Amino acid sequence: MENGLMLTAASGRLFYKETEMKWNKYRIKTTEEAEDMISYTLGELGIEGVEIEDKAPLSEEDKKKMFVDILPDLGDDDGTAYVSFYIEPEKDSDELMEKIKKALHELSAYVNTGDLTITRTQTADVDWMNNWKKYWKPFRADDHIIILPTWEEPIDAAEDDLVITLDPGMSFGTGTHHTTKLCIHQLSKYVKPGMHVLDVGTGSGILSIISAKLGADSVCAVDIDPDCITSLKENMKVNDLTEKEIESHQGDLNTDRALRETVGLESYDIVVANILADVIMPLSDVVGEVMKPGALFISSGILESRGDEVKEALLRNHFEIVEMTQSGEWVSFTARKPAV
Repeated sequence: MENGLMLTAASGRLFYKETEMKWNKYRIKTTEEAEDMISYTLGELGIEGVEIEDKAPLSEEDKKKMFVDILPDLGDDDGTAYVSFYIEPEKDSDELMEKIKKALHELSAYVNTGDLTITRTQTADVDWMNNWKKYWKPFRADDHIIILPTWEEPIDAAEDDLVITLDPGMSFGTGTHHTTKLCIHQLSKYVKPGMHVLDVGTGSGILSIISAKLGADSVCAVDIDPDCITSLKENMKVNDLTEKEIESHQGDLNTDRALRETVGLESYDIVVANILADVIMPLSDVVGEVMKPGALFISSGILESRGDEVKEALLRNHFEIVEMTQSGEWVSFTARKPAV
């Protein structure tokens, strides 16, 4: 089979027919309040894309992106939402679904998730992995940082604007999520020329690339997912960055002491981690090993309801809380390692 066409021999002739790739579609019934957190959590579990259905009123900005003259009548907003995701049948497994169900159950302790009913159907490939791209336009992630999707035309930017070209591929990190914006804001504030930056859980590589473009002397990116390392390297190329400027490693910095030695002990002025509270808390116990005295640890991906837990973990591991920032229901901590 080549290019989606199946060649078949019949009566001495060759003919072809289009073949459709099938996907297992899972649809979670939840609430508008929880849809954003569920989407983020699925991304952290390796789900490559989600669809959200709700009846929340559209903002004026959303309406401009609909490309229709008359918007559909969605009916009364009852707070119900549906989050759908797709898995290739060969990658589907009971183990993965158990991880998803466990993560959703844990979220219900912090936000009203509704009944979390999950229905499963099978659907043909309708290029769902790329359809979302027509709605993702250039935007400002910070006062002077613009994110430009690779498939969009170049834009006119101010002289002091930093334009980052990006395709997240199968990785988390478009720059639009609250947690990523919180990290971008802090990096823009604290990264100075000559610094060494470590990006833990790099995803698409957006934070590594921004750090390099802000003048960091060197950046090291780490992720447990090989697809993320692939996305990072592709995004480095379109931003004219080489492996001399951003090196990358696949692995778990939390559990792998050898990896921490490889990336460099006491080597970094800033460590940034946009992950989840359950990863950041144990990370705070070991990340000090790779930080210079007085270095900063910027962490995000933390639900406001879990902020106190993360703060306690940072303080327990001798970090000084420099700043806590918030966007929506998410918080970020900037903490300093003791200078001596």
